[in-house]
Amino acid sequence: MSAHVSDLTASLLAGWGPGTVSPWIAAVWGVYVLVLALWIVRQRREPVATLAWLLALAWLPVLGWAVYWWLGPQRIRRRRLKRQRARSAFHRAPLPRPGEMVADGRERLIEASTGVAPTQACRVDLITGGESTFEALFSAIAAARHSIHLEYYIFEPDSVGTRLRDLLAARARAGVAVRLLLDGLGSRRCSPRFLAPLSAAGAEVAWFHPLRLGHLVWRPTLNLRTHRKIAVIDGRIGFTGGVNISDSQSERASAAAFHDLHLRMEGEVVSALQLAFAEDWHYATGRLLTAAADWPPQPPGGIRCQLVPSGPDNPLAPIHRLYVDALHTARQRVWMMTPYFVPDAAVLLALTSAALRGLDVRLLLPNRNDSRVVRAAARSFYPELLAAGVRVFEFQPRMLHGKALLVDGDTAIIGSANVDPRSFWLNFELSVLFRDTAVAAALERRIAADLAQSAVVPPGWQPGGWRAYADSFARLLAPVL
Repeated sequence: MSAHVSDLTASLLAGWGPGTVSPWIAAVWGVYVLVLALWIVRQRREPVATLAWLLALAWLPVLGWAVYWWLGPQRIRRRRLKRQRARSAFHRAPLPRPGEMVADGRERLIEASTGVAPTQACRVDLITGGESTFEALFSAIAAARHSIHLEYYIFEPDSVGTRLRDLLAARARAGVAVRLLLDGLGSRRCSPRFLAPLSAAGAEVAWFHPLRLGHLVWRPTLNLRTHRKIAVIDGRIGFTGGVNISDSQSERASAAAFHDLHLRMEGEVVSALQLAFAEDWHYATGRLLTAAADWPPQPPGGIRCQLVPSGPDNPLAPIHRLYVDALHTARQRVWMMTPYFVPDAAVLLALTSAALRGLDVRLLLPNRNDSRVVRAAARSFYPELLAAGVRVFEFQPRMLHGKALLVDGDTAIIGSANVDPRSFWLNFELSVLFRDTAVAAALERRIAADLAQSAVVPPGWQPGGWRAYADSFARLLAPVL
């Protein structure tokens, strides 16, 4: 039997020898690989990513091309132009600009990479949990007199989504301008039938990268989603953070609802939030929001903050740069909260370096995760984090969904971005940088309360048995998670 297998193997290998390949096929394949290499290398991506794409496309021409067409970086370059046109339209519009402030180094980094200057807020509320967020949001919407602008990644046609839809329809019938921008993938369950009451009431509904057949075939955008959660009421009250419109985030609907963090803000920062929505709205619909009523004068405030929009249209990756800069320049402590932790080399180096410098570095992650692959990938980083002195905590009661970074006693970063390649490079995200001791203290209390409900991963922890292999294989997928 063994000899028979050996003979069969030898015959197969001989059949695939150089003599069986047509010179024309070899020549065409050689030209194909050369052109391919010149094209991909010209894009100046990370060396590992460039080599991976080149090998995939060279050895799997048909399948490789399909994967590259759907998931590759070329679509990001083509989309960037339309996003830039949307932004330039607002730069030409006579919109009020926030008060001039002298930026420090970190704020200059954000302004240089986003074009968004530091500004102020007169009120900032940190809201814990989905139902508390819905209560504050629905109350503000019910009191709206002029406009309601909402942008969400996930808007489910469940009890929470129905409550909000009916409330929006009621305000639209009362003469309030309602504009709802939904992500085509995250909100794909919102059918035309479910949204019909909004349109009938006079509200405008638009889709960010809709999942129509033509879009999927000719303009595949599965990775280029708006992960932002934005609500601006009458141009004066703004909401952003991690809470989507879904029963999965409502404690009223489920005892296992995601444990999340959201922001309610007033002051000049709301104009910056309105601008982020307006750019996305113009990008999706081609319509400008330049009416004076949409940009009211804002009350002064003493809470220093700065909006940080990020997305695949911006090669400078502002949120990624902000995280790395904050970690490297921290002086006493770094407390990080994120549901999806798949750090790249820069973030991992910055985190471990902060711990090696003797700082109080704590990483809060969920014990229960809605993605087993992401959880396994996150755990693959535990040994090197623990070895450097990072204290890792796993939140026990429910799925932790808040996204925040606390640095020292005066810096807080809160928003929609996770610590993973998808948030840093592929999705449109939005964070808020606060340089304020009161906001930092509020975030400290929130994280401390969550740490009290978390299990500490012991120093020296190592995965055992089959889990070690599962975690390692999951880590191989880190660049695409």
